[in-house]
Amino acid sequence: MQKEKKKIWLMILGGIAVGFANGFFGGGGGMIAVPLLIGAFHLPKKKAHATALAVILPLSVISGAIYLTRGAAEVPVLIGAGAGVLVGGIIGALLLKKIPNETLAPLFYFIMIVAGAVMIFF
Repeated sequence: MQKEKKKIWLMILGGIAVGFANGFFGGGGGMIAVPLLIGAFHLPKKKAHATALAVILPLSVISGAIYLTRGAAEVPVLIGAGAGVLVGGIIGALLLKKIPNETLAPLFYFIMIVAGAVMIFF
């Protein structure tokens, strides 16, 4: 019973961290969610990625709506980027099934490093 309570609190605190990152930075919650789901909840890699996406989708929609209603988002950019994200998301979800687990983690970490470097230098 104590272990279950600890797990529930970890889910809640992890969810807060993911939500904060996504809302504050406009994205990036998956970079917290995926390692948390793999490390703390022992989900297989593909399930962790899929679960993170399922959690972050409604979060992104809500955060985006808040940004839009406060005038903090550019609607023309949102429409163009949103179309690209939709297509990319479908392609990514279909490819996730086909990528071997051994390739998935290094690819994810590589993308995290590149994204961090881009944010630092540009």
